[in-house]
Amino acid sequence: MTYVEDELNSQPECWTRAAGEAARHTAALPATGERVAIVGCGTSYFMAQSAAALREDAGLGETDAFAASEFPRGRTYDRVVALTRSGTTTEVLELLTELKGRTRTVALTADPETPVMTAADDVVVLDYADERSVVQTRFATTALTLLRAHLGLHTDAVVADARAALAADLPEGLVERTQFTFLGRGWTVGLANEAGLKMREASLSWTEAYPAMEYRHGPISISTTGTATWMFGEAPEGLAEQVRETGATWVPAALDPLAELVRAQRLAVAVATARGLDPDRPRHLTRSVILAP
Repeated sequence: MTYVEDELNSQPECWTRAAGEAARHTAALPATGERVAIVGCGTSYFMAQSAAALREDAGLGETDAFAASEFPRGRTYDRVVALTRSGTTTEVLELLTELKGRTRTVALTADPETPVMTAADDVVVLDYADERSVVQTRFATTALTLLRAHLGLHTDAVVADARAALAADLPEGLVERTQFTFLGRGWTVGLANEAGLKMREASLSWTEAYPAMEYRHGPISISTTGTATWMFGEAPEGLAEQVRETGATWVPAALDPLAELVRAQRLAVAVATARGLDPDRPRHLTRSVILAP
């Protein structure tokens, strides 16, 4: 078994632990009414998108998400939340250093022996969700689970769905598809983006991700019999039928959207294995992007 398989299989236990610990971190995490930005790079940026949409949709405060390198220096926030598995990503550390003394910051990380421990004002360490694989799975979803629980949006049903996602067979014929499109709405747009990234990283697949309503505005034109279009959350009316008319395989959401991401992670590993690739060590990638001074 690869590292990534072992790590993605442990997600139900990690989520349960994170949800149980959320109350301990209340002081470090955003309070109701605060204006908040959530930042990250790669997978962490997509988790930031989902967390920001969840918080704002819940009416708990204006919340934006940015890639750390694209943070708007002219805006003011009550708190900035940084997601960084490694605790060493250059863009995140530079932003936290710049904000020191001006804006309250908190970092969610997996490694307590890294520079982020002193770069942020507060730190939440999820070391039990750290990973040996370059490809992120459980840290990202555990960090999002912690934030969902902090917002009062996590339930035991999410963990049950994650177990179901690990136990059930993948939809028939998906591994043989040659192009994968992931769609989301609201907070699940970030999950769709992350599913696409997992497929690109682990299996070198041609993948795309869009807000579901945008799929009709051009992207559907590339759908063929070799395409799988996977919906995270409830689909817009009539979209499934339109996709099927192109000859593409429509994959409806069957579980909580975060558990759907677990299914997509499994697909990425399955496709990588079918193509003779090592999903733990994607080409041209490292665990953390550390830029030279």
